[in-house]
Order: sequence, then C-alpha cells, then structure tokens
Amino acid sequence: MKWKVIKTKTEYKKAIKRTMEIFQAASKTREADELDLLLVLIKDYEDKNIVLPEINPIDAIKLKMEERGIKARDLEPLIGTKGHVSSILSGRRELTLKMAQKLKNYFQLPADVFIHHT
Repeated sequence: MKWKVIKTKTEYKKAIKRTMEIFQAASKTREADELDLLLVLIKDYEDKNIVLPEINPIDAIKLKMEERGIKARDLEPLIGTKGHVSSILSGRRELTLKMAQKLKNYFQLPADVFIHHT
C-alpha cells in the first residue's frame, strides 16, 4: 500500500494495524522503510487529533510509588520532613518548583506532568 498523510480515523486504524504487522521488520528492508514512514504519519495524526487528559502530578507520584514499592518516608530527602511529604501527598500543600524537579528526576516522569500544577 502506498501511504499518505493520515486524515481519518479509519486510515489511522489501518496504519496502526499495518504497523503492528511489520513492527519487527529487519533493518534496511522495504518493510523497515514502510515502518519508519508509518510511525511518522501516525505521530502526525495523533499530534493533531488526540488530546491526552491532564495528569495530576500527585496521582502520578503515588502511582510511581506503588509501582516501585516506595513509602512516603522514602520521599523525605526529596521533599522535606515527614509532615511536608504527608501534606504534599494529601494535597494540603502545593509542590514547589524545586520539589517538582527532584520528583521528576527521581521517578523519571516527563516534565509535562508538573506543568500547570506547580
């Protein structure tokens, strides 16, 4: 199939399906070139048409804590005292920019998670 700019949801679904079919294509093959093109076209369509919901940074932090088995006390070196950590996690206190930077790096979260929330 000759691929072009994706403009409809149907075209998008076809591109995703084809991408999954050739995802393991060997490099320097026709399928690998097709895969590279599809990934660009899919990203373009998604950037223009799919809006992701805003993520609450506290929810993201709690999820990462759960994934890694981290307790609130483990965040004290990043946030401050036990009381500060508790206040942040409960939403009684706002994250500062400095805390957000430390948490972003510690949990390897995208900066977008903290934008508009600090």
